[in-house]
Amino acid sequence: MARDPDTIQREIEQAREALASTLDQLGTKANPKRLVDGAKSSARSTLAEPKVKYPLIGVGVLILLLILKKIFS
Repeated sequence: MARDPDTIQREIEQAREALASTLDQLGTKANPKRLVDGAKSSARSTLAEPKVKYPLIGVGVLILLLILKKIFS
């Protein structure tokens, strides 16, 4: 069953448009700046939680005290 050349041309154009749209979406999702911004935001929100924030502060103070003890001993 032979198809009309105009129909084939329309299908090719539709396929090109769909491919271009898909590539644009992938480019947006894989944008390095967007990925870095998302990672920063996620890290900041995690570190802002009290159950993470206060133990980190405690560990930092402990390390500082150990360093000071080493220096002045």
